[in-house]
Formats: sequence, structure tokens, C-alpha cells
Amino acid sequence: MPLTLDGVPRQGVCILGSTGSIGTQALEVVRLFPKRLAVRSLTALSNVELLANQARAFEPECVVIGDASKGDWLASELSGTGIRIMTGAEGLCEAASLENVDTVLTAVVGFAGLAPTFAAIKAGKHIALANKETMVVAGELVSAMLAQHGATLIPVDSEHSAIYQCLVGEPPDAVESLILTASGGPFRTRPSTTFGDITPAEALRHPNWSMGAKITIDSATMMNKGLEVIEARWMFGIPADAIQVVVHPQSIIHSMVAFRDGATKAQLGVPDMQVPIQYALTWPERWQAPHPRIDWGTLAQLDFESPDQDKFPCLRLAFEALEQGGTAPAVLNAANEKAVAFFLKDLIRFIDIPHYIERALEALADHPSQLSPEIVVEADARTRRFVQELHGVGIH
Repeated sequence: MPLTLDGVPRQGVCILGSTGSIGTQALEVVRLFPKRLAVRSLTALSNVELLANQARAFEPECVVIGDASKGDWLASELSGTGIRIMTGAEGLCEAASLENVDTVLTAVVGFAGLAPTFAAIKAGKHIALANKETMVVAGELVSAMLAQHGATLIPVDSEHSAIYQCLVGEPPDAVESLILTASGGPFRTRPSTTFGDITPAEALRHPNWSMGAKITIDSATMMNKGLEVIEARWMFGIPADAIQVVVHPQSIIHSMVAFRDGATKAQLGVPDMQVPIQYALTWPERWQAPHPRIDWGTLAQLDFESPDQDKFPCLRLAFEALEQGGTAPAVLNAANEKAVAFFLKDLIRFIDIPHYIERALEALADHPSQLSPEIVVEADARTRRFVQELHGVGIH
């Protein structure tokens, strides 16, 4: 049962990835509702100092640091608080499965978010999903597991949250298509002939959103939108040919749903991730909050254009991986994660990212008779080794 404070039910919350962009904003949402939300567990990969500060502020039952070498320091720092310290992947899964956790917000970046999300599903939790890679590499598995274990899942990504909200009250057979909006990133108008000169610092300057480094680079390559297409296919049960992408530079319309009678619903708001975070945490209710509102008097125009898949080939590769099926989405995701990590370290060029991904898809994507967690994990590991070896020989 949820804990109570002054007789008011409190929802026990686990935040996986509490020191990242989504995690820190989720804690700001929690601060708005101290009588309704209670942090029960927090996890971080390596930012042990911030995790310790969060633990002192929110007093969870346990904290997890992914980097086990930092466990002793964290234990010393939180000595006397009564907070349990755990480390590694097993700790992540346990934190997501605690009995007094009602909602698990999964904000771990990348493939690492898969195992704790599976653990939360098996424990029947309400899941606020910010880790899109879970649905990209294992969407078919996740859909089956949710039904099997009675868990619920609400998307945190602004685009999928928008679609979810547009679908409320609508029969599934009324949907004609989903329309995901994209800002276009920092290089929407930059000539593609100069893409070879793009630096990590330039790619990290997103025009509208404040996000973590990996997601910001994905936005710059438009891979982020490609991953969201794959995520939408499994999250909403919509075939790939009924999912569209449209570039909308202002990021006011977060996504749309077109219906078979010719009507279209859109969900609008200022670019503020705390709004979809709160919606996922408090669903099916909407709680009064001070988040910024649209100033309709100053909103001059809303622009739209088709994405240029020649200029941003990562988007094309995502559509192709979705069409291939099997392990292709897992290969796409793993190759992208490795290539982005190389780029952030200034080891490869911006234009090399899609080359690594395409080579991996050509070499490794296959179609097992039945997808399983073990097959997905093996495809991920194999792809990372392949990209590492590819980098060793160079593909410039």
C-alpha cells in the first residue's frame, strides 16, 4: 500500500537515472507534490556526488550506483542515514522492484535501461518510460510482458506523451496515422556539405530542448526521431507505414494523430519536459502545477516541412531497421550508441555516425524464428564488438 502523510495517499516512486536530465527534472516534479509523491529509490550510473545529495534531500529507502567502484564512497557519505546502498545492474533491478514502489520512472540512457524495465514490468509496476531504447530493441517483448504481468506503461517522451494524450477516448480502429514532430535539431538549415566539420560542441547546442548528451546528438542526426518511430510502432500497435515524421522547428506541437474521418488531434505546449514527466507520474489524473503556459498573443506562426532523409540518413536507417524487423532494431540501437560515444570523444566525424550504423545493419541484422531477451542482449553485444572493430580499422 502507498505510504500516507496526513491521511493523503502517497505514491512510492523509483527514479532510474536520477542524476540525468530527465531524472533531475522528475525530482523537481516530485518537489511540487510532497504530500502525494514519495521517493523510495534512486539510481545513477556514475555521478555519485549528485546521487548522495539527492538521497539526503529525498530520503529514499535505497540508492544504487551503477559504477560498483564508487559504492564504498557512497556508503561512507550516507552513513547513519539508514539508506541502503546497492551497486551494479542487479541493484537497478531490485530498486525497480521494491514492494513499496508504485511507479518506476525509467530514465536510464540506452540499452542499460532494458533489464530494470523488465524487472519493473514483472513486478507489475506502473512505468513512466523515458528510456526509448527499451521499446526500440524489445518492443514486441515488452508489449507481451505488460499484458502478462498486469503492468502499465505511460510514455515520457514529449512526442509519445502527446500521441498518448490524443488517443485518450478514441477507438483503435479510428486511427489513420501517427504524426511525430521533430525540431530538426541544430543543423536543420546547415548545408550538408559542411557536416564533416561539425564538432561535438556544436552538435550539443540544441535550439529548443535541454537534454542529455547522447539524446542531443541523436536529435542532431535525427536518429532520435527514428528511434521514436520504432518506439511508436510497438507502443501504440500502429504499422510502420502509418507513422509519419514532420519537421516543426518551434517544438510547440509535440505530435499529432490523424483519424479516418479526416480529423486531426494535436497536443501543444511549450518545450518543457516536466509536463510529460508529470503526466506519466500522475496519470490518469492531471494535477495543478506551475509549468509554463503558451503565450498565444506572442505565438506568431507554426512551421512544418518534410524531413530530408538524404541529409539525415539516420532517420532512413531507422525506418529500414523497423521494416527488416528481427534483430535489426537492436543492431541499429547498439551501433548508434557506440558511434555517438566515439563522436562525443572526438574520435570520429559527425558524418561517420550513419556509416557505422549502416555497416552494422548490413553485417549483423537477422531474423530469428522468435525474439527473446537473450537474443536481444546477444545482438546488442555482438554489434558493439563489431563497431569497436570497425573503428579500429577505420571507415573514413
